[in-house]
Amino acid sequence: MRMWESFDKNEISLLIILAVAYMAYLLFHRRVNPQIRKLGLLWGITIGILFDFTIGGGLLDYYRINDSNHYEVFDVFYYLDFGPFGFFFFYFYETFRIHKKTFIYYTVAWAIIGVAAQWLFTWLDIITLQKGYHLAYSFPIFLIVQTATGAFIDQVKKREQILVKN
Repeated sequence: MRMWESFDKNEISLLIILAVAYMAYLLFHRRVNPQIRKLGLLWGITIGILFDFTIGGGLLDYYRINDSNHYEVFDVFYYLDFGPFGFFFFYFYETFRIHKKTFIYYTVAWAIIGVAAQWLFTWLDIITLQKGYHLAYSFPIFLIVQTATGAFIDQVKKREQILVKN
C-alpha cells in the first residue's frame, strides 16, 4: 500500500469531508443506542467497501479511487467516510418513523443522497469514472443497497431499541 501518489485536492477534500461527517456524527451519536450506533457505522463502512471492491477498483474496475488504481493510505479515509452515512440512515429511519408507506420515499431519498455524494467525490477527483461507467448507473445500485439496509434495520428494530429514551 502506497502513502499517496500526490497530496492535492482529493486528499485535502477527503480530510475535510471526514472531519465534517464525524463532527455531525458526534452531534447525534448520544441519541442512539450504543450497539446500534456501532452497527450503523460498521454497516456504512462495510457496504462502501463491498461495492467499491466489486464495482470500483475490484472485479469490474468501473472507477478509480484517489490518484491511482493501487491502494493508498487515503483509500482508508475514503472508506471511513461511509460510516456516518450508515449511522445517519439508521438514525433518520427511526427519527422519521419510517414504515411501509414511507419506506419507498426514504429509500429513494437516500439513493439520491448517495448519487449526490458520488457526484461530489467525482467532482473533487476522489473518484474517477472509467470503462464507460456513468454516474446514473449508481442510482439502481444505491436503491438496492438502501432497500437491503431498510430491511436490515427492520430486523434490528425487532430486537433492539434504536433511539435512547430521554
